[in-house]
Amino acid sequence: MQNFLLNIKLLKTMHREKIRVGFQGEPGAYSEEAILSAFPNADPIGYRSFREVFDAIERNECEYAVIPIENSLEGAVGEVHDLLFEYPLMVRGEIILRVKHNLLALHGVTINMIKNVYSHPQALAQCSVFINRYKLNPIAVYDTAGAAKLLKEKNDKYSAAIASKRAADIYGLNILVEGIENNTNNYTRFLIIGMEDIKKPTGSDKTSIIFGVRHVPGALYKALEPFAKRGINLTRIESRPSKRKPWEYLFYVDFEGHRLDEKVASALQELQQVTSIIKILGSYPISASQHQ
Repeated sequence: MQNFLLNIKLLKTMHREKIRVGFQGEPGAYSEEAILSAFPNADPIGYRSFREVFDAIERNECEYAVIPIENSLEGAVGEVHDLLFEYPLMVRGEIILRVKHNLLALHGVTINMIKNVYSHPQALAQCSVFINRYKLNPIAVYDTAGAAKLLKEKNDKYSAAIASKRAADIYGLNILVEGIENNTNNYTRFLIIGMEDIKKPTGSDKTSIIFGVRHVPGALYKALEPFAKRGINLTRIESRPSKRKPWEYLFYVDFEGHRLDEKVASALQELQQVTSIIKILGSYPISASQHQ
């Protein structure tokens, strides 16, 4: 679970005794686990919604936040993409976390007693094979750790929760079955966001941008051409409705290189000529786990 700590000199504030880092969810959430892997001295602060996390950064309640942007099995987190366009925040790093789902229950409960299972909708989808095998009734809640907390509060011996081992420890639950996800290649990519930018290249960087194009033939081709002809590798492209006009889309693109690199700067300059809007989310060190 190596990450941008390899570039710790870029984040001088991380040397403080406690760093306030926001996340969406309850203690024991995978986002909190990602925080602690990157910020060993963090004071994680949970919020109920992603918008509250973004607001907390703007109000200086937190110095950073860690938010999920995509999952290797379930794809993009749409709401986070929309908020990245809406808020004037910068991406400062990324964390890749192996997500291992576990079936949690009250102590003394056996799997044959369970009728219902609580968890986040994505976690329920990622464990659908197990859920169907045991004919469990899936009940969606806003957070995996929140599911564990709810189970404990309800003292429900006929239900279980899908959450992390850390959640089991925090809420005093028993792990009935470990690793119940459909596919072991289950990873979530998190972004580290804050008000300030990282401007110094490290030699192993990634840049994230958002752009929109005019609704004309070949517009997307022309937007991507500056990268192709300079040999810049696009690692991800995602489209989202702009919410400004019906059927207008924004494109979220990640690519290798820092925006201060000569060929990247040149590509971005050319891109500006063929797009209706462009927003640079930041250039930041590539997670070391992506090199493994």
